[in-house]
Amino acid sequence: MIGIDVAVDKTGILRECKASGHSGAGEAGSDIVCAAVSVLMRTVVRLLSNRKGIVIQSGAPEPGRLWLEIEYTAEGRDFLSASGEFLITGLRSVAEEFPHNCTLTISERRT
Repeated sequence: MIGIDVAVDKTGILRECKASGHSGAGEAGSDIVCAAVSVLMRTVVRLLSNRKGIVIQSGAPEPGRLWLEIEYTAEGRDFLSASGEFLITGLRSVAEEFPHNCTLTISERRT
């Protein structure tokens, strides 16, 4: 089971996303659920990297673990808002389509 925890700030802007575990929906290297989560998260990291007004830290310290944390200024807010909505919508779709292999929890981050 992949567990995904997303934190947004009080305005709904993405601040962090952590995914851990293995879905068990297929063989290693051929698992559609793991691939979907990985592609969504890695795409957002690439989109946000080197974007003015956005500072992102991310990592994949071991197989089955991905994380990202984001800080932003007014200059990066709109782009981050759209990118975060893309990520959350995609992850929600995966969790809804494969509920036995992936869970998504969204909470408000207190700063």
